Amino acid sequence: MRNKISRHHRQQKLAELIDDKARRKINARRDEHNQVWFGLGMMGLIGWSVALPTLLGIAIGMWLDSIDTGPRSWTLALLMAGLCVGCFIAWHWVTNETRCIHKENTDDDN
Repeated sequence: MRNKISRHHRQQKLAELIDDKARRKINARRDEHNQVWFGLGMMGLIGWSVALPTLLGIAIGMWLDSIDTGPRSWTLALLMAGLCVGCFIAWHWVTNETRCIHKENTDDDN
């Protein structure tokens, strides 16, 4: 009798596992087209989040260089500052998106 219950329990667990995997596969296929556009949009967003602060730093640096004719290059300094700020923004954005994706995946598993 115990062997029969254990066998039934294993079959039930296997059926639940197969059902869960099938459901995740269907969801992944349904969202496949959206994932491509999401990825392209994310690349564009990351690119602009780096490019805009860098360009802003260059513009402000050129303006400061036109006012101050000293030995320093404000353009170069603010280009580097803008690039660092842009990379930090991109890193922060990607980290948040990755965390959200992992959270959705773990929520789907439950």
